Order: sequence, then structure tokens, then C-alpha cells
Amino acid sequence: MIGIYLSGTGNTKHCVEKLVNLLDDTARCIPLETPYIINMLENENTIVLGYPTQFSNAPFMVRDFIRKNRCLWKDKKVFCVNTMGLFSGDGTGCTARLLKKYGAEILGGLQIKMPDSVCDSKLLKKGIEENRQIVKNADKRIEQTAEQIKKGIYPKEGLSFIAHIKGLFGQRLWFYRKTIYYTEKLKISDFCIGCGLCSKECPMKNIKMKENRAVPGKRCTMCYRCISLCPQKAITLLGEKVQEQCRFEKYE
Repeated sequence: MIGIYLSGTGNTKHCVEKLVNLLDDTARCIPLETPYIINMLENENTIVLGYPTQFSNAPFMVRDFIRKNRCLWKDKKVFCVNTMGLFSGDGTGCTARLLKKYGAEILGGLQIKMPDSVCDSKLLKKGIEENRQIVKNADKRIEQTAEQIKKGIYPKEGLSFIAHIKGLFGQRLWFYRKTIYYTEKLKISDFCIGCGLCSKECPMKNIKMKENRAVPGKRCTMCYRCISLCPQKAITLLGEKVQEQCRFEKYE
């Protein structure tokens, strides 16, 4: 078994690591952007795939990874995990359908509510204690799920036809243009001091340093890693101002 994930603020990383470690404490969990990830996946039969939901869809980086490595998935057993701020619909189903197309066996799906990490929008913002309770509830659900899986019972959250309809009409069609490709909407203000942290941490290598200034490209996967890490709060995507730098460590 191996866990792989895209995690901008640490939410999904925590969920995948906790689940995988409860199922097999010898198994590794690695980020999706790890250079040697393909070699590792080739040698594993069971994969836990985790990512945050964006407008009831998987981040384009995740879907792109699946497509680019389509020959990898044949006969692999995959359990999909997605994290969400409020609504997911068929967040797990979006990748499950794609993986099945390339020959994977979908073991199940788990959709977990975590603290909202859209740091440049006031939407869905909660107090720190409420978010800590959300994390506690998530941990309890993961523990219960691990016990079920050990008994051979896999949850199927987000994989049904009804979930597909909810995700499609609840959000995905309305925000289709935001998730069909990578986005060029990332903004970096004059508050940037050229520390280079965003460039180093971007999973897409989408941010370059030019003349001691961070410059965004057109391949942002909307993970919010740079926004939540920037020491100057100089980076935004949806809004014009960083409202809160939400990272999982804050709620432990």
C-alpha cells in the first residue's frame, strides 16, 4: 500500500497519512509532485489517492497526473479520499471514473470535511475552536473508516449516480471554466519581498523568481500552498486580500 496526495495547506496530507498509517504502519505517503513517484507506484498494488475538492471537482493537477500516466493504473486498486470545506458532491467520483477508464479497480471513496483553506475569501470562515472541532470530527471518521476497511467494508462516498448529479448540477457546471484547465489568475502584489518560498513550494513550478520578485505563470492548480505560506500575504487567487493564512498545523 502507498498513499499519494496533493495538499496545499496540509489538510489532505494529514487525512491520507492518518488513514494509511492506521491500515499499514509500514506504508509510505508521498506528495503527488515527488520526482520518483511513478517508480514507487509501479511497485504497489493498492493506492490511497487524496486531494482537495475544488468546485465539486478534483484539482486539474490530479486529473492531469492520472491522464499522463494512464498506463500505470491497469489492475491497480485505488481508494479515493477528498477533503472539502463544505460541499463535495462527487469529488471522489471525478477521479474514480477517470481511473476506471484506465483499468483501475476502485475500492471506495471517502469525503472528509476539513477547515476551509480559501485564504483570500471570507466565505465559510470559522473560528479557530470550531475548526479544531472539525479536525477532531475528521480524525474520528478516519479512524472509523480504517476499522471498516480492515473488515473488508469500503465506504463508497461520492461514487454513486446521485452523488454525480449533485456534484454536476450543484457546482461543477457553474464553475466549469475555473476547473477545466490550469488557471492564470494567481496574483502577486508589491508586498512581495522576493524570499522565494512560493517558488520553492509550488507543486506545479508555476512561480518563477525574476529580479528578486515572484512572478506567476499560467499553470496554477489552485492548491493555495503559496497563499497560505507567503510571509508577506502578497499572493491571492479568488480575492484581493489574504483574509487568513489557514494551514492544518494551526488547528492541531
